[in-house]
Amino acid sequence: MYYLQDMRVDIITKEYPPEIYGGAGVHVAELVKALRSGLDVQVRAFGADRDEQGVTAYRTPVELATANPALQTLGTDLDMVPDIAGADVVHSHTWYANFAGHIAAQLHGIPHVLTAHSLEPLRPWKAEQLGGGYAVSSGIERLAYENAAAIIAVSGGMRNDILRAYPQVDPAKVRVIYNGIDVDAWHPVDDPAVLAKHGIDPARPSVVFVGRITRQKGLPYFLRAAEKLPADVQLVLCAGAPDTPEIMDEVRGLVAELTASRTGVVWIEEFLPRHELSAILTAATTFVCPSVYEPLGIVNLEAMACGAAVVGTATGGIPEVVVDGVTGRLVPIEQVQDGTGTPVDPERFVADLAAVLTEVVSDPARAKAYGEAGRERAAADFSWAAIADTTRALYEELTA
Repeated sequence: MYYLQDMRVDIITKEYPPEIYGGAGVHVAELVKALRSGLDVQVRAFGADRDEQGVTAYRTPVELATANPALQTLGTDLDMVPDIAGADVVHSHTWYANFAGHIAAQLHGIPHVLTAHSLEPLRPWKAEQLGGGYAVSSGIERLAYENAAAIIAVSGGMRNDILRAYPQVDPAKVRVIYNGIDVDAWHPVDDPAVLAKHGIDPARPSVVFVGRITRQKGLPYFLRAAEKLPADVQLVLCAGAPDTPEIMDEVRGLVAELTASRTGVVWIEEFLPRHELSAILTAATTFVCPSVYEPLGIVNLEAMACGAAVVGTATGGIPEVVVDGVTGRLVPIEQVQDGTGTPVDPERFVADLAAVLTEVVSDPARAKAYGEAGRERAAADFSWAAIADTTRALYEELTA
């Protein structure tokens, strides 16, 4: 049995501040901060050198500079493995880091814990992005999941997805530990200057979307639904980092159609600092999460912490965060069971999304009540301190 202060845990991740582009990177940054109370945490991340103590960065090996991105990932993973010697637990996040965790566990004889933020079999559109590398990423993920000492699912919905995608995995080793939110960092911000800077009219109702431009986030469905919203509703799109040129072209076309038919379409492509994003979320009548695949959705917690009502798709882990009729509304969806998350009836999904959004933005008092309840729920049920305690207990169990 290890005393916690004597335990060293190596966290392996593609994303780490300041190089963050998605929810997994936010999760790792916050988890590391919370775990360092009582643990020796070493972070091994992809990308440029970091100044933070206890963080080591790894670049793509020069020999693989022109290789398929999947091979570049594996090369970076292998560079990390020797440095993991001396750790008591290795904990990897996403398939990008799973290979390093798996090999380190074998080489150094330590337990490998992995956190499931998404699953390759449920993101087949990534074949557009990685080509043959998608088969590599999928194979690596399967190898890691089937051999890990423990798997952390960020929601009950994600746990079900893991057991369905990887039936060889022992259900007993898949634990649910939710994503979290720092409600001291994410809180309501009243800053009219930020709204003016981005061309947002605080006197008009608004629907805000925040997310990467990727198939799973469902942005094209929202843009089609937006055509049906009342004319006075603003559409604020904090959307960038497209997965492929094809989906970027699709989104640009849909936004152009909207701007030709209505006013108040604001598209912010750059990554916003927390203060500015918080101000936009605080001013929103409602936040929308039209995802067709979402293991949990930290962005929903960020919106809730800023006091925004949330309208989200009733899929994945979203219903475990958004309480229908209390902190926002859930939009029903029936999905094709081919891993894409595609609605069986896309037009019905778009119509239902438009109807629920119209209901919420047309009743500002109720939307405000949803937002207040959402902040209370975020603070009570999704604190990083509680998540870190549960994670430490898992480490202790594996090293006993």
